[in-house]
Amino acid sequence: MKVFPFKIPKSGEEPLIYQEDIEVSFYDKLHQHEEIQISFIEKGEGAVFAGDTISQYQEGDILVIGSNLPHVFRSDVRENEVSVMRTLFFTFTSFGKDFFELSTFKTIYPLLESSKNGFIIHNAPKKVVKYFKKLKKADSCSRFILFLDILKWLSTTENEPLSNYLYHKKITDNEGKRMQTVFEYVMTNFHQNITLDEIASIANMTKNAFCRYFKVRTNKSFFQFLIEVRIERAAKLLSSNGELSVLEIAELCGFNNISNFNRKFKELKQLSPLQYRKINI
Repeated sequence: MKVFPFKIPKSGEEPLIYQEDIEVSFYDKLHQHEEIQISFIEKGEGAVFAGDTISQYQEGDILVIGSNLPHVFRSDVRENEVSVMRTLFFTFTSFGKDFFELSTFKTIYPLLESSKNGFIIHNAPKKVVKYFKKLKKADSCSRFILFLDILKWLSTTENEPLSNYLYHKKITDNEGKRMQTVFEYVMTNFHQNITLDEIASIANMTKNAFCRYFKVRTNKSFFQFLIEVRIERAAKLLSSNGELSVLEIAELCGFNNISNFNRKFKELKQLSPLQYRKINI
């Protein structure tokens, strides 16, 4: 299967697609698709990389991923456990060219515009969880009504953006494979010292060419991306493991200098590691 583009499986001409993923790990290849994606995480946790940003997700979260926004899931795999995700896919024109521009949907249209960067909402309320759980057995008409209920709720709820930057060109299959290789290497080896020579070699490029390539597609340097991956992992450990010290977590996440770790953590999270732990554990 090609990494780019990814085709959402369809049955006939159904404009609204429902998909249920029950896997040890969600689809872990960098991909993009024309459809807007609304996913409810029923079970499981991990990280999602979308556009230029890596974010943590957990049970009860809702992710909205915009049309052609490159993204990849990285599930936290646990023995004898599966991850469950319920998803709706649709496009701006699934229900007619001007459907979402009708005055009826004036409060929903801004939501669809903001989906271009993707966003996440944590801890969905019970009524919204019920909407997603009813989707599987609903007939087409009932499913469409549930879809509108979900859109209405999303349009009135605060969210966190998944990406701050959009690469407007469609990414070729070769580019997708290269970026996938880089992401996989970083996610597997972020706790170690990764040099520019090393990562450029992984991408089969010269150092200068790789730096330009990565910056154009993510709007950040490779090492800024690496720091963000490390900080996200540190944040997860701080909020889930009260036994490890801040120093131990810093070292586990690839930081050899505790002062540098504290500084970078506060830059990205606006809190010190200890403050973050106190609020989230």
